[in-house]
Amino acid sequence: MQQLILEQTAQAQWQALIHDAQALCNRHLDETLESYLVFLLMRFTDKPHSLSRVMASDYLQSQACSGEQRVDRLRDVGDHCLLFSGLFPQLAERRLVRVSYFVNLGRSSYLQLSDLLDRSWAGVYGNLSAAFVVLMDILHAMREVGGQSMLTPLQAMDLWQDTGSRRCYQQVCGEHAIAAPGTPESH
Repeated sequence: MQQLILEQTAQAQWQALIHDAQALCNRHLDETLESYLVFLLMRFTDKPHSLSRVMASDYLQSQACSGEQRVDRLRDVGDHCLLFSGLFPQLAERRLVRVSYFVNLGRSSYLQLSDLLDRSWAGVYGNLSAAFVVLMDILHAMREVGGQSMLTPLQAMDLWQDTGSRRCYQQVCGEHAIAAPGTPESH
C-alpha cells in the first residue's frame, strides 16, 4: 500500500495524484491535458450533485443551443462523461448502460467543441476527444492507487473491447501485458 503524501495546495495534490496514476498506468499526458484534468478535478470536487445528471438529456439540450451556451453545455457533457467513465464507472451499471456510452458521448462532445471553437481551443478539445480513453485510464488508476481494481474482470473486458482501453486490457490479461495488436491503444 502506498503512503499518501499531502501537498500544500489542492492543485498540487491533484497533480501529484495524477502523476502517480500516470506512473501506475505507464502513460504520460502532455502539459495541456494534465492541466485540463487537474482543473477539471478541482472544479468538480465540491459538486456531488453532478453525479445525478442525465448526460443524454444534457447532450440533446446542447444541440438546441447556440453560441457560448452551446459551448458551455458541450464542455459540461464532455467533462461529466470523463468523470463518470473514469472515476464512477459503477454508475453506468446502476443506470443500465455500458461505461463506453459515457466514453462515446464525452468524445463526441469534445469533438463538437473542437469544431466550434477558435484554433487554440479547438486543438485542446480535439486532443481531449482523441485522448479520452487514456484520460479515463488515468482516472481509473487514481482510484486504484490503493491496489484494488474498481472494475470487475467482465466490466474491464467489455470496456477494453468497446474502447481499446490499455488499462482494462492489462487488468484482463495481466498487469504486464502490452496493448493487443489492432486496438486503438496499441498505436
